[in-house]
Amino acid sequence: MRLLSLLLIFVFYFSSSISKEIEDIFFVGKMVSYNKNFTLYFKTREKAILARGENFNYVTDYPQDLYIYDHKSKTDQSLISYEWFPQRAKVFLTDYDFPVFPEDFAYYLLNDNNTLVMVSAIKNLSKNLQFDIKNKELKLHNDLGKLNFIISSFAKNCGYASLNDKYKCNLYKPLISNNLIN
Repeated sequence: MRLLSLLLIFVFYFSSSISKEIEDIFFVGKMVSYNKNFTLYFKTREKAILARGENFNYVTDYPQDLYIYDHKSKTDQSLISYEWFPQRAKVFLTDYDFPVFPEDFAYYLLNDNNTLVMVSAIKNLSKNLQFDIKNKELKLHNDLGKLNFIISSFAKNCGYASLNDKYKCNLYKPLISNNLIN
């Protein structure tokens, strides 16, 4: 977990010279679902947020929430918002005493087009979260599952879908807020 955070900070630090490489590693700002039914994107909030930090209090001038745009109905709605997210995440992140924002995470959309695995990108969190898009339910991600976060920005899921299928590995590129690289 900490290695991923350090890698992300390293990549973000050198982002001005390698912006094309960043887009090859991450979805920055928006991501289209595998079935092309919806797009996940970050939207900037109008008000600043004052928050308690690990070393000092800080103001986030242009925080971003995660939204979903439905291509069929041509509507969008807030998916993960600062209004409810910090309080709900606090239930699972009991060993972390500071607020977390939706943009603090790298979001991995799994092949089911419904599950988002949330990995801390900049804060020292010891747990990953999971969000069910259809039910809008946040829970703790079971680290003992088949999804492995390898030493890069990618997540890897390998195995057999059924007894009749071949062994297959899927690599997932995460969605991050552009505030993480600015």
